[in-house]
Amino acid sequence: MEDLKIEFPALNKQIYLNTASSGLMSRSLLDWRRAHDEDYLNKGVDFVKRQRIPEDARESVARLFFANSTETALIPNFSFGFNSVIDGLSKGQKVLLLEDDYPSLRWPVETRDFDICYASIDEKLEDNILRAVEKHKPDIFMFSIVQWLSGIKIDFKFLKELKSKYPDVLLIADGTQYMGTEPFNFEYSAIDVIGASCYKWLCAGFGNGFMLIKEAVQDRIFPKTIGFNSADTFESAPSNTRFIKHFEPGHLDSLAFGSLDQAIKKTERIGIENISETNKMLTLRASQGLNEKELLAPGLLSRENFSSIINFKGDQKLYQKLMTQNVMCSLRGGGIRVSFNYYNTRDEVDQLLALIN
Repeated sequence: MEDLKIEFPALNKQIYLNTASSGLMSRSLLDWRRAHDEDYLNKGVDFVKRQRIPEDARESVARLFFANSTETALIPNFSFGFNSVIDGLSKGQKVLLLEDDYPSLRWPVETRDFDICYASIDEKLEDNILRAVEKHKPDIFMFSIVQWLSGIKIDFKFLKELKSKYPDVLLIADGTQYMGTEPFNFEYSAIDVIGASCYKWLCAGFGNGFMLIKEAVQDRIFPKTIGFNSADTFESAPSNTRFIKHFEPGHLDSLAFGSLDQAIKKTERIGIENISETNKMLTLRASQGLNEKELLAPGLLSRENFSSIINFKGDQKLYQKLMTQNVMCSLRGGGIRVSFNYYNTRDEVDQLLALIN
């Protein structure tokens, strides 16, 4: 097992419980990025090599999340990919959103020509969604798998049941606060479209992300984005553009997507199952300790599914105390948000709990 404090030097200076804001940079990724740019500096642009790097990243994304390469688009961030998807949807459709979901998911929908309805987010999330679907009969349900404020994670079994009961409802998900925290099988899941930025849990740095769009629903989306990089050859016509390439209209950043490829390969070396077990152990330990201090919202621990994010009761004073003690966290939603990744430890959880009176 590698020494994580060598691989992630930032761990030597702080207790980093803020992956929900941004994952850490690894030393091995920095080494790869330096070699990439030194090659560019000393040899100039090798377009064959530059084009191969993103294709390696596409294959890595598809492999890790059990998708086909024809379903996998490389994007600079979730917001770009999501806007491209919804611009390709027929206008006037009824869309179900979650109240207080992440703005990058809500705003693009709320500012376009859709008929919008909402479900509330609390410990009875799935019941709220089911009632909203039964009442409003939406064409599309758009949601974050993990809520950025509370850390509530949607139940995948529920999504399967929902899809079975309402097979024509298109399920579009933001996986930015989820992908990389545990195994995920896109082919098996009920989700039709999922996108993610990868600077958080995959620790891939900024400027890279992906959209996974099942082939079975690609005929319901008509993306308008296009550029010459979407073409297969110099002789291609715009009408020849393959569906997934509409999301890649310009030259792809080999540094950014090479970083994603390296980050996924690191995840595979560690083992996504090992990462998941560590995350769950740390989150459960912290949740139990915070619950004993009566700092968790009632009902959250009763949920079978939980994420790597916890939001507990705390004010500006407590937040400043934690930051002064080099515990990196965030003020979110009227509380303090902490998040745990595989590079965190039991001792760090215990130090957090000890600092909270």
